[in-house]
Amino acid sequence: MIDAQTQLALYRTMLTIRLFEQCVAREFRTGEIPGFVHMYIGEEAVAAGVCANLDDDDYVTSTHRGHGNCIAKGCDVGRMMAEIYGREDGLCKGRGGSMHIADFSRGMLGANAIVGGGVALATGAGLAASVRGSNQVAVAFFGDGAANQGVLHESLNLAAIWKLPVVYVCENNGFAESTPSAYATSVPDVASRAAAYGIPGVVADGADVLQVYAAAREAVSRARAGEGPTLLEVKTYRFRGHFEGDPDRYRDEEERRATRERDAIAALHARLTEAGHATESELDGVRTEIEAAVSQAVDFARTSPFPDPAELERYVYPEQLSATP
Repeated sequence: MIDAQTQLALYRTMLTIRLFEQCVAREFRTGEIPGFVHMYIGEEAVAAGVCANLDDDDYVTSTHRGHGNCIAKGCDVGRMMAEIYGREDGLCKGRGGSMHIADFSRGMLGANAIVGGGVALATGAGLAASVRGSNQVAVAFFGDGAANQGVLHESLNLAAIWKLPVVYVCENNGFAESTPSAYATSVPDVASRAAAYGIPGVVADGADVLQVYAAAREAVSRARAGEGPTLLEVKTYRFRGHFEGDPDRYRDEEERRATRERDAIAALHARLTEAGHATESELDGVRTEIEAAVSQAVDFARTSPFPDPAELERYVYPEQLSATP
């Protein structure tokens, strides 16, 4: 049973991600945001449900579609927005942009534009936690396209034999860019591949955040107890194209419409009100509060200075190396 307070927290996290992403999509069309942006709209339950089970010092690695994972892990939305705008006050001083946000203070080891690029990093973080005996857990978020990368299978094997505290979360939205997972993946469920490594493989419905939360809770608890990794696949769906500006002609319109009707945020909204955990007025208040925070984030980003071109190479190397004894 998931208590009312946890459900409300999950709702707030999902709605924050949704409103943040909708704002980024609008702002991107103004031409002020450089590069590409990839919206997490529709997948909010994955980040919210998984990260709600993590502590502040647990680790997360993400993907090119990483805003939701960053927000769910507690990254500051103002400094995230500034990073997306390429400004000096961004989490990575404007050097990373949308696809490379990192915040070590929150355990966010980085979004990554390389397909599967964060998988080995999370495995390494899990190994470090195991060696230190710190009781920390690492989570690797990756898409269905990365499920066919060799690095995932090497990492799963290593984590399995050493019982590393890592949870591998496949955000399966059905398409690797425009390639259907049914075409490129040999099995219906990525999670079924866990059997080859002797670890649990679990499938959760990304339209039900409580189901995702429960599955992640078990996986994180298992990792913390020294029982090793879990491969958690969440069947989800991105409501927009692969990137902002993608004409999205490779997906069936009826499929899009039907999947959007299974919105995890709307489902939890209805559950909260029907169970008497919150009123419509209270949830409207939550939305208003988040909208104000996102608006402030945009103002913060726009007033932040651009990085100084003269400091282009700053942060590439350590500014001061300790002397060798």
